[in-house]
Amino acid sequence: MIIILAFFAAHWYLSLFFQTFFLHRYAAHHAFTMSKTTEKVFYFLTWVFQGSNYLSPYGYGVMHRMHHAYADTENDPHSPTYDETIWNMMWKTKTIYSDISNKKMVVDKRFTDGVPDWTAFDTFARSWPARLFWAVVYTLVYVFFAPSPWFFLLLPVHFLMSPIHGAIINWFAHKYGYRNFEVRDTSRNFLPVDFLMMGESYHNNHHKNGASANFGGIRWHEIDPTYQIIRVLNFLGIIDFSKQKQLNVEEVKKAA
Repeated sequence: MIIILAFFAAHWYLSLFFQTFFLHRYAAHHAFTMSKTTEKVFYFLTWVFQGSNYLSPYGYGVMHRMHHAYADTENDPHSPTYDETIWNMMWKTKTIYSDISNKKMVVDKRFTDGVPDWTAFDTFARSWPARLFWAVVYTLVYVFFAPSPWFFLLLPVHFLMSPIHGAIINWFAHKYGYRNFEVRDTSRNFLPVDFLMMGESYHNNHHKNGASANFGGIRWHEIDPTYQIIRVLNFLGIIDFSKQKQLNVEEVKKAA
């Protein structure tokens, strides 16, 4: 049982880390910079740790920029305001993401400028053979180590982990929680202590300043785990976020 739970937790947090660190904060927002070689390394690691639910940095980055530009309007790729259920929202998100990733949708240049685009690798990583390979790997882990058939109920979460991460924030963090800032959308800080989403649930902070590498840091309890890792990677010279912007804590007092 310990092996299965450890495997599930590792997949949850490693998949989530590469989504928030590489796809979100780097590809979409350029909250820090890295060399092209390092970028390709993180492309590969994103595929390894997201596995069967790998998301294209290009598709994610472009769509997320659209989300910020059109947040909670009818042009938003995912908004609880315009989608009746979470299932409708996620299907709409999938459709738009696929069209962007496959370059079937024409989007404004402002949404594509500087977004990482390794088309050859994306084509491979998003292919059904690649996704099925990881699905088989996950299943074999459960075949060998699951102490009970009940544990196999966790497999669908492995298969859909990235969409699940996205749904938690795109739906719940626009409906529930508290706000540090009054912004022109419904974004909220979903969790007061973000132990599940590695900083992603400080969504209202993020919508106030999308360029910041730190999603937390406004209230004493808002600790962003991904930002702490970013600081280490910056110290090691793997990335550079010397020019990134921080949220102003004084604005919280003014908004209160």
